[in-house]
Amino acid sequence: MRKQYLVAAAGLLLGLLFIIATHVYQTQQAQKLDFLAREDAEVFVRPHSPTLGSPDARVTLVEFMDPACETCAAFSPFVKKLMDDNPGKIRLVLRYAPFHDGADDFVRILEAAGNQGKYWETLDIMYQSQGHWASHQNPQPHLLWNFVAMAEVDLDMVRNDMNEPRIQRILEQDIVDARALNVTKTPGFFVNGKPLTTFGFKQLQQLVESEIARMYPQ
Repeated sequence: MRKQYLVAAAGLLLGLLFIIATHVYQTQQAQKLDFLAREDAEVFVRPHSPTLGSPDARVTLVEFMDPACETCAAFSPFVKKLMDDNPGKIRLVLRYAPFHDGADDFVRILEAAGNQGKYWETLDIMYQSQGHWASHQNPQPHLLWNFVAMAEVDLDMVRNDMNEPRIQRILEQDIVDARALNVTKTPGFFVNGKPLTTFGFKQLQQLVESEIARMYPQ
């Protein structure tokens, strides 16, 4: 019986140590990111970053994304609804974390479509059609072109522009920043520099709404 108590006590102690270590790590990460948000804001938002929403919005939602990421596609309409529910208060900034196979090329296609003023239209179509060309069971990235055409872009221009050195520099900078911010999966969200530490729709909504309440006091 005594041995069982000792084992149980050891288990509880290990559990407690794990909770404390996790809390210390999260606190240190939060302090680091708060410092970066104040001293090196560009690590979150670069001049090349696509943005959506009012430039005067006091809440900046940064999303590290991958066009081939299923969860990114699932979050896209949710993020837009958050923006619609809070008009003028949220600015969305997209950064790239191309973790999936071939994702670099998907980003290049997206950026090249942006040269024709079709960035957001192309991204919406890529997300909506993602199951056809980026399925994990049967990925067929060559099919993406059929859907990109639906954004009414000049495909020859996209094929030519996607090799611009500018886009390679964007990819390299975003990867460096993702590493600095410890982004290891997509989507990775930051709201006014604060990371979404517990992942989920409800958690993101709570973080955004807490920043709205802080930045837009009644």
